[in-house]
Order: sequence, then structure tokens, then C-alpha cells
Amino acid sequence: MEFHHKFMKQALDCALLALQSGDVPIGAVVVHEGRVVGKGWNQVEKLKDVTAHAEILAMSSASDALQDKYLSTCSLYVTVEPCTMCAGAIELARVSRVFYGAHEPKTGACGSIRSILGSTKNTGSSVEEVYGGIMEEECASLLTRFFQGLRSESKKD
Repeated sequence: MEFHHKFMKQALDCALLALQSGDVPIGAVVVHEGRVVGKGWNQVEKLKDVTAHAEILAMSSASDALQDKYLSTCSLYVTVEPCTMCAGAIELARVSRVFYGAHEPKTGACGSIRSILGSTKNTGSSVEEVYGGIMEEECASLLTRFFQGLRSESKKD
């Protein structure tokens, strides 16, 4: 488990970058042969792009680094359960393993509201393993802090 914590901590560092820029604090890293080859954090607000999710940006970065559109020998670590859009992109990129921190009861596509990744029904899936709950408290508390800040700002207005 220490191995997974190492990479989730790096994803949390990415999430902090999103938090600092005013975006929802979600971070992701792509790992290939024990080293990080791609990093991403939510930049939806910064880029004014609804597709600028941490997972998408991390996979794009990894594809650039590996010079390959397929990430079949890679694992993705993300602080929050991927949404439907990101799950689809993860499938298309052929990521083999996904590890996430906090469950996402409103948009999660790894079992919370949909089971796109890791589904037994998805027999053609490239994703071999999906594990949730890695450093869940740390990942969830970052989100809580962000949304509490938004609520307190809106009360001031």
C-alpha cells in the first residue's frame, strides 16, 4: 500500500495546484514502470474548458512523454473517482489500472452512479483493475475545504 500512497500523494500535490488557481482540487498522475510520466490537475475554470479535468490532462501529458496515444502499460492515480467523460477517455487510452482516492456520489463512474470502469459487463475493457479509497480522507478533505470556502464566499456576497 505504501507504493500506492507514494503516487496518490503526488496526485494530491497536483490537486493543491488546482486549489490554488481556484479550480476544484482534483489531481492525477500517470505512472509507467514505477515513475510518473504525466501529471494533471483540474483547470476547467482557468482554461474555461469543461474538458480540462485532471485525468484528461495527465493522460495527455503521459502520451506526450511516451510518444504513444495508448497507455496500456500505465496506471492512473486520481484523487477523486473519475466521471463518465474521464472514464471514457481512460478506456480509449487503454490505461490498465486506475486507483482513486475519494468516492464521488454525484458523478462517479467507477461504481458510485455508473460502473464504466472495472465493470464485469464491460468485457472489452482495457482497464484490468480499479481500486478506490486510497488516502480517501485526505482526498475528500481537500474537496470539503474547497466547497466550504465557496459557501463562505457566497454568504459574503
